[in-house]
Amino acid sequence: MNAVKPLGLLLALVASPGFTLSFDTYPAARQFVGQLARRHGIDPQVLTAALRDAEIKTTILRAMRRPAEGKPWPEYRKIFLTRKRIDQGVAFWKRHRALLERVQRTYGVPAQILVAILGVETFYGTRTGSFRVLDALATLAFAYPRRADFFRRELEQFFLLTREEGMDPRRPLGSYAGAMGWPQFMPSSYRRYATDFDGDGKRDIWNNPADVIASIANYFVEHGWQKDEPVAAPLPKVAVALADTDLQPRRTLAELKAQGLSGLDLPYPDSRKAVVMVFDGDGEPEAWLGFPNFYVITRYNHSRLYAMAVYQLSEAIRSRVGAP
Repeated sequence: MNAVKPLGLLLALVASPGFTLSFDTYPAARQFVGQLARRHGIDPQVLTAALRDAEIKTTILRAMRRPAEGKPWPEYRKIFLTRKRIDQGVAFWKRHRALLERVQRTYGVPAQILVAILGVETFYGTRTGSFRVLDALATLAFAYPRRADFFRRELEQFFLLTREEGMDPRRPLGSYAGAMGWPQFMPSSYRRYATDFDGDGKRDIWNNPADVIASIANYFVEHGWQKDEPVAAPLPKVAVALADTDLQPRRTLAELKAQGLSGLDLPYPDSRKAVVMVFDGDGEPEAWLGFPNFYVITRYNHSRLYAMAVYQLSEAIRSRVGAP
């Protein structure tokens, strides 16, 4: 890939909304076609035609530079813990109560977590993205050097997915990063975790609530969700000294207590693993315990801010619904 482009082209990138992908400007696209043809037996002419129809979107490149996870916790929290999002989550739960209960029984993932994921990701399926997935992945695979390898793998998965599901690769819409449907699955996640829960022969994460909700639950189970186990618990400020930057819990409660986390009435066995987390609060830091299920939420988005927003939204919705 040409990592450095002439000044004129860079200025054009900033000024224009996008332009058709050119194999001359991005020779890595031609190499990509050859690799997929050899690995998977996909007709190179089909791949070439699809990629020549793709557009490099400067709006996508700009969006990648300002992720919401870069905000401090109080600002990030305000995005997702709103009255409207909670109200709509309660309405979604009531509308799909029977389905949520069935998925919860099948997978062991609480309904409130499933609803909250949809609330954070796509406002309960109402904001799934307006970019063609082909454009998003092509832009990031060939014009975004920092993460080009990741997005080329996802573009490869996308072409395999559309072949398996009988889709025209030009049609699916998603986010500026190529995430698709209500649960915002990347193509690799779609291929691995999407579920045909109602048995109609399709894994439809754009229009079928049964497939959507079960696919999220399946994703969580495959990443180690523990049924009936806690997610997080607040701690007093003195616990800030024990904070760990690791996302994954590695110390047991017994070890944390020996290091100073004492005098707490925690209804959990000392053998349970947890991590002490600190968030920038309004005026003072917030300390929390994160359990393995909190870590599982970070597998959906590798951010403590994201996982905490999902957890707190889930609790706000659950309390309104009156679920145990």
